[in-house]
This record gives sequence, C-alpha cells and structure tokens, in this order.
Amino acid sequence: MAETQQVLNSSNEEESPEQETSRSRRRRFRASNMSFEEMVEMVDILKRADYDGKYGPYLNPNVRKAEIMTKVVKSLRRNFGVRRSKEQLRKRWSDLKLREQDQYRRIKKVLLKSDVQVVVPKSNNFTSDSARRMIQEIMFCSRDLDIIKEKTKEIEQGLKNMIAVLGRI
Repeated sequence: MAETQQVLNSSNEEESPEQETSRSRRRRFRASNMSFEEMVEMVDILKRADYDGKYGPYLNPNVRKAEIMTKVVKSLRRNFGVRRSKEQLRKRWSDLKLREQDQYRRIKKVLLKSDVQVVVPKSNNFTSDSARRMIQEIMFCSRDLDIIKEKTKEIEQGLKNMIAVLGRI
C-alpha cells in the first residue's frame, strides 16, 4: 500500500509541472496593448493582402486568411520583437474596424503619408532642386493614382454585387 501511495504521489507531482508548462505557454501570448506602430504594420499587411476579401471570391478563404495572419505574426516578431497570437491579432483587427474607427482612420492616413516620403539629398544646384520637386510631384501623383484605383475597385465590386442581387430577382 505504501508503495502505491508513493507512486500516486509521484505521478501527481509529475502532472503539476506539465500544467505549469501549459500555463506558461499561454502567458507568452498574453494580451498586451499594441503600440501604434505595430497596428500600422498589421493594418498595412492586412489591407495589401485583401484580408477581408473585398476584391473577389477566393478559393479556401479560411486557409488564405490563416496564411496572411501568419505573415503578420512573423512581421511583428521580426520588426518589433513582439510575439502575438493569430487570435489576438484577429480580435484587434475586428476591434479596429468595428469599435475603434477613429484609430483605424488615423492608421489609414499614416499609411497614405508613408507611401509619399522621399529622401533626396539637397544640393545648391538648381537642377537637383527641380529634380527633387519633380520626384516629389511624381510620388504625390502616384499616391493619388493608387487611391483612384482603390476607389475604382470598390465601385466595381459594388456594381458586381448589385448585378448579382438583380440577377437573383
């Protein structure tokens, strides 16, 4: 009997470290506030990859979303040294779009501005100053063109949806 009690006690002691290990794994991804820069990085990747599927039906959308979210996790870890779970990032994305729309708008404005930044060395030469201005103007026009393309895609998608609804009627 004493031997069986010792075996039972030793097996209970062995189980508790395993439980602590699983708890420590959960702590590794414990939710913490995301910095604004992290959110900008996340939104940039999700918008570029069309995470919400606005621009067309995709085969295996759940697999596609999981792959995109994996890219976000890797990017945040590489650029900020932060480990975030996919579930946490999905929740944050949802919160930004539904509950924190002002924050989401701020992030989108930052993304539009960061596409325009151009670093051109200054010189006293008139030619290089005019070239710098022309490059900046090209970048501004390029940004405007990208915005127009995005709006056109949204309108086309809206038209396709209307046609699909009318087709059902």
